[in-house]
Amino acid sequence: MSRLDKEEKEISDAYDAGRLKRSKGSKKAIAAHQTYAEATFKKDARINIRLSSRDLRALQVRALQEGIPYQTLVASVLHKYVDGQFKEDGT
Repeated sequence: MSRLDKEEKEISDAYDAGRLKRSKGSKKAIAAHQTYAEATFKKDARINIRLSSRDLRALQVRALQEGIPYQTLVASVLHKYVDGQFKEDGT
């Protein structure tokens, strides 16, 4: 197991001792996030797009920093946009 900082150790100890309780509404939040995850990872359509090589390299670098394949990053960004989590810049 990796080394824990002081705060992480306190949380781990509290969990092990059974002192942690779920927050109100956590079951509903968990169910909602599971639905989001399922929708995000359900891949049933394919698209082809053209990007500048500069943008593609930047996407690949960002995906590498996030530790995910760049196609997954692109799909995630598009999903968040159509879901209303990203807004168009008014400038």
